[in-house]
Order: sequence, then C-alpha cells, then structure tokens
Amino acid sequence: MKNMDFPKELKYSKSHEYLKALPENKAIVGITAYASSELGDVVFIELPEAGKTFKTGQKFGVIESVKSVSDLYMPHDGKILEINTDLSDHPEYINQDTYGKGWMLKIELTSNLNQNKDLISANEYSTFVLAEAH
Repeated sequence: MKNMDFPKELKYSKSHEYLKALPENKAIVGITAYASSELGDVVFIELPEAGKTFKTGQKFGVIESVKSVSDLYMPHDGKILEINTDLSDHPEYINQDTYGKGWMLKIELTSNLNQNKDLISANEYSTFVLAEAH
C-alpha cells in the first residue's frame, strides 16, 4: 500500500469512513485515504441533505469512481448539519485531500461517541487495512 495516512486524532469504521470529533458534540465525516486509493479517481458523489438523521452503519450516500460504485455508511449516530457542496463540482478533492477539502459531512452527534464500539483507532484501522489487503 502506498503512502497510507491515518491521522491519529480520527476514529475509523471498518467500512472505511472516518470521523473527526469537533467541539460542541459535532464531527466531520469522510472516507479514508485507503478507501479513496482503492476506489481510484472519484467522479461523482451523492450525499444526503442537511437535517437528515442517520444511525451508525446506515447508508448515507453513494460514491462513484472510474472503477466502481460504492455505498457510504455513517460511522456514528448523527444529524447532518452541513454537506460539502464543493464535492459536486470537485469530486477529485476526495482523492487529493480526503481529510481536508475532501470531507463529506458535518454532523451533530446524537449519541455518546465513547459508547460506539464500531469505531476504531488509527492503529487498529491500519492493522485492519493491512489484513484486508492480503
């Protein structure tokens, strides 16, 4: 695997989404660098509208690349506060800067983050990805 970056401050799901906790019970959601490299060049993304609420593991959108179409799954219970509208015109941000300009959703957490057993640390995610790649 080339140049895989898994920032330590993020939490990860085994469906390859990340969650970046923010102050005031909010978080940023996107896909991991591993997921974006596996997908290849992203050409389209479908995201939900603000105001919708999702449970952990629930499908919240679709991402399309030159290689495949994949579902996106919510890494934690949350209400959509904002979507990254730049991605409709610039889906390549997901490949270029997945943890920065390629973020997908800003959510308000609707349950306790510390009780989410589905989210794993950067080290655990790295181990999971290495195992999956072999």
